Amino acid sequence: MKPLPVTLLLCTAEILGLSGMASFAALLPDFIQSWQLSNTEAGWLSAVYYGAYVIAVPVLTARTDRRDAKRVLLFGLAAGAVSCWQFAFFASGFASALAPRFLAGISLAGVYMPGLKLLSDHVRGSKRTRYVSFYTASFSLGASLSYFLAGELNESLGWRWAFGVAGALTLLGFFTVLLAAPSGEKASAEMAPGSRAGFARVFREKKAMAYVLGYAAHMWELFGMRSWIVAFLAFSWQGGDQAGVSALTPSRVAALINLLGLPASIGGNELCRRFGRKRTIVRIMAVSAALSVVVGFSGSLSYGWAVVLGLLYGVFTVGDSASLTAGAVENAPAGGRGATLAVHSTLGFGAAFLGPLAVGVVLDLLQGYPAVSWGAAFAVMGGGCALGPLALSMLGRINGKDSI
Repeated sequence: MKPLPVTLLLCTAEILGLSGMASFAALLPDFIQSWQLSNTEAGWLSAVYYGAYVIAVPVLTARTDRRDAKRVLLFGLAAGAVSCWQFAFFASGFASALAPRFLAGISLAGVYMPGLKLLSDHVRGSKRTRYVSFYTASFSLGASLSYFLAGELNESLGWRWAFGVAGALTLLGFFTVLLAAPSGEKASAEMAPGSRAGFARVFREKKAMAYVLGYAAHMWELFGMRSWIVAFLAFSWQGGDQAGVSALTPSRVAALINLLGLPASIGGNELCRRFGRKRTIVRIMAVSAALSVVVGFSGSLSYGWAVVLGLLYGVFTVGDSASLTAGAVENAPAGGRGATLAVHSTLGFGAAFLGPLAVGVVLDLLQGYPAVSWGAAFAVMGGGCALGPLALSMLGRINGKDSI
């Protein structure tokens, strides 16, 4: 199967498989109110999703070096459909929502990086980074679809229908892969799934680890933002001027922010190809970190300003995503793309686990000062991102010279 059809097919499956990814985040203000959640409890329900991912991804992604990545991808899609329906039928509060959120995180671990490994098995040559950027950028399209569907279905049919439909679309992704996707390649025994030798080789590869740690800083910010952006916009919506933007409800704006991530991520990778990967990533991350503070303190002004700045922030927050992942893939040790992606995802989504939780804690600590609390929360997001350029600079130098 040729590279472009494989890329389009796997991007489609990824988008469908992420249909339920942002459903909880999109409806977070409603759950906080109806379930009487504290911000810390809401943060835990966001964080447990990424915590499950961190636990599962070393096993599932590294397994693709010795087993067919297609089978792992199918498992992830099936788990995603079940988790959506479990939430739709059984969730009624903090305790009952934990299990389906945990299973949803396992699903993501079986979908995102195994799908990327399957793609990289069928793409060769100088255009590999471009096809990888298409796939990683499609994550934003899937997240955008998830925000939009959850918001619209919740308004018309209720939140249980929002999760039910997301489960059906994820199941459609399962059958798309089952019937049309090619099988993956298997690598040598030295990079066995979960083997200490395989992971040790990745940690010794300084070029790959520079991108891995940069990705972790990026994920702290990105998923802190994705978990709390609707709640932030709802705060601004309730207290600010909505003139001219009343049709842009918080969930619709969140969908637009994530939709902009598609061209932003692909465009960022193309800029890297032209001007140099490290230089471009460092500049994007620096602007994103600075914007985070501006966005956080804009919520108490007007809703229109919060929307405009949120959209701009979304572009820079995702602009380095594909480039960081492509850098890790390109610098992976021979025969170890699956192990490299496992380390990449484990550290990245470990930061994604901590980011939303840290935001919830900050909001609770400054609960009596909402305008200040949101500014501080976004500053915490951007502060994590600011560590990315440091990682790229420290590990990206060998014998005193820039190597990435």
